Amino acid sequence: MGYSNIIHVQMALAQALTSASPDQPSTGRIDLINIGNELNRNNVTESIVYQYIQWSDNDINADISSMYVTPVKPWGNYETIMYADIDEHNPYIILSKPDLFNVGDDLILTDGTHEELHYIEDITDGTIIETHDPILYYFREEITRIIRIAYPPPLTQCSARIAAANIYDKYFSAQSDPNTSDYGKFLRKQARQDINNILNGTAILHGAHRITRFYNANLSNGLSWPSQQQTSQRREIDDI
Repeated sequence: MGYSNIIHVQMALAQALTSASPDQPSTGRIDLINIGNELNRNNVTESIVYQYIQWSDNDINADISSMYVTPVKPWGNYETIMYADIDEHNPYIILSKPDLFNVGDDLILTDGTHEELHYIEDITDGTIIETHDPILYYFREEITRIIRIAYPPPLTQCSARIAAANIYDKYFSAQSDPNTSDYGKFLRKQARQDINNILNGTAILHGAHRITRFYNANLSNGLSWPSQQQTSQRREIDDI
């Protein structure tokens, strides 16, 4: 799994790369909810999105590798249990009350023997969770743990924004001139600001292993906290 998934990239993509035509025929009622919420499958396939996520993650790892061990590992930050069984009659994760889950979150379902990894595609009333891929095993209530895993912020939004910017420029360049879009530049600017905050110590990747260059246990290799004296010595990646 990458620092982001296809749901995160969909949220970051500009409206120009989403489908604005309804699936229903013109003779029937039009479902307005789906307009603009799905990638245009004729142009941007899921395999392309995942490839751009991988490339954006590689860029992020190269930028922060001097301070943290890369790739950064995900960690579980919340856990709960299911309210109803998952079986042939119920393919969804059902909770007893609205909980701390959002669309795009990665979840691990485990009963101690079987384990599956999914990410959330849709949430209804805060209690009914639909996953992007179908759940294959029939998990039972009470004994099944639902563990939300995530990467330390702001890695997920950085990955999604860089991937979305590159995808947008790829298809925007075939339609107009110049070859890059203002929206793609804006996404890169946001991602660049977050990465620079990591490099200068104002954003800490909690749970990530830091690079230690000293072998003496009595010496601490601290991060470079910016100050007025260090303003001219800030470490920043180049603007694109």
